[in-house]
Amino acid sequence: MHHYIFTAPKTTVPALCLAACELVGGQRHHAISAASALLLMESATYTHEHLPLTDRPGPKPGPVINHVYGPNVELLTSDGIAPFGFELIARSDGGENSERILRVMVEISRAVGSGGVIEAQYRKALDGGSVGEEMCHVEEIRRVVEKYEGGLHACGAVCGGVLGGGCEEEIERLRKFGFYVGIIQGMIKREFKEDKEVDEARNLALEELQFFKDKEVDAIKTFLNI
Repeated sequence: MHHYIFTAPKTTVPALCLAACELVGGQRHHAISAASALLLMESATYTHEHLPLTDRPGPKPGPVINHVYGPNVELLTSDGIAPFGFELIARSDGGENSERILRVMVEISRAVGSGGVIEAQYRKALDGGSVGEEMCHVEEIRRVVEKYEGGLHACGAVCGGVLGGGCEEEIERLRKFGFYVGIIQGMIKREFKEDKEVDEARNLALEELQFFKDKEVDAIKTFLNI
């Protein structure tokens, strides 16, 4: 389990979840289970995408992965760990926050499901991302980033806002902020050449934080320092 979790690249999604929780007045422990679940889910999707299969046409782009176990063990482990993430969230419910817990579980399901990360992976596969070449169409790159990094960071921010007791307007502002943070990270990760789009996303994220001008925003603003 230790190898499985920490093989995936580092992600800021769990930290954003905690920062969002604190921004709306919650305590870090309110969102720690959701943050842990998000890490597990992201590790599961990463493992699925990077299974050491022999029929692949070429290596995946990105860091070299040290596969300690075979694809059968890696697949079963990731399939088993993903439900454990939901169990972590469910067990954190003391009986008073059932609606919040349910909403968080729905948000995570959407972010990692067929309309989120899975769609991003599907688009990468269609576009030939498995052969290690940069995707040909800029629009497809944007779409993948929106569904992958954008969606996951938006989900993390929303989960933190919900568990921290934020109002609907705060939660939706956090959703947009998280989305823009993910866009920035995804574009930079893929060495996207349009610096203008990265700057635009950063400015839009800062606009969303203006809503929280009466709160302590220094911590969450650091996610834009990339």
